[in-house]
Amino acid sequence: MNIALNAEGTDLSPYLPDEHGLFFIYHFTAEGARTKDAAQAHWTWRSYQLSDMRARHEIAADQALPPPVREAFLSASHGCHIDLEDDWLYGDLPDLRHDYSAEAGGLGHFRFALNETMLVGARKQPLQSVDNIRKAIENGSRKFRSPADLIEAVVGQSFDGMVAELTRLGDTLDGIEDRIVCDAWHNERQALVDARRHLVVIHRQMATLSNLFRHLDHSHRNDLPDTINDMAARLSHRAHTLYHDGEQLQARARLLQDELMAKLTTESNRLLYVLSVMTAVLLPMTIISGLFGMNVGGLPFLETPSGFWIVTLFSFAVAAIVFFVVTRLGRNV
Repeated sequence: MNIALNAEGTDLSPYLPDEHGLFFIYHFTAEGARTKDAAQAHWTWRSYQLSDMRARHEIAADQALPPPVREAFLSASHGCHIDLEDDWLYGDLPDLRHDYSAEAGGLGHFRFALNETMLVGARKQPLQSVDNIRKAIENGSRKFRSPADLIEAVVGQSFDGMVAELTRLGDTLDGIEDRIVCDAWHNERQALVDARRHLVVIHRQMATLSNLFRHLDHSHRNDLPDTINDMAARLSHRAHTLYHDGEQLQARARLLQDELMAKLTTESNRLLYVLSVMTAVLLPMTIISGLFGMNVGGLPFLETPSGFWIVTLFSFAVAAIVFFVVTRLGRNV
């Protein structure tokens, strides 16, 4: 399929797709610089909006892509994978959504397919890493000699975003830990639950990426060019490192949750102890008041003018004795 790049000064919008469902088309020379002249292009990057039916029709009609690659692009499900088909390396990788996205802060998916002269990318939501690379290309600060270099840069940007998220979550755990140690932990339960939930998502994605690049390195080493093999090895190593960083934060979050639950248990036991003491103290007084409240003959002190005070003093004496016994037993437990 041959899609022409717009004229100089009328680039496609990176935020609104055109009539083909394209966000942009970038041409690159052999030296990695961007060029507006398609005839000088050594390779090309096309980026589609997958939620646009026009883009789906364009991808489905692109005979340059092998059928399994087209099916992977158009699949409704999001399963992270990297595969090789007829010299096309293609996959679906997680990435952080852009901060202007309606669901910012979560994870989106970046689908791609590349060979030596073409990189086709597609996503449903705006993605932070793709936009960072696009801006670097626009201002000329980065050069990409091959599609593999650009994919490595996109995944590297995604890793950088996840490193920033792990750093932020580490700072959050630092604050929670400080407040737990200082006994100001009463409002930290929800914050810790939110941090653990976010850690679980990132850690799961890091585990997936680590396994994907390791599988690519082991299964297709003899089928891929050395540049892609080297890229896969570097990304696999970095994903593995981030996986262990996330694992350490998860272990720390679990320890903090255990400590928080221990403090909650201690607080609950203290409240139950106070309630038990109050119940034990009031029980004799309740029994005595119940007995003397019976409307039957023969009640003691019924005709005695000071009978009320005698019974009251007796009730308080019994309550004091019970309180003394219960508190002594509580201190000895």
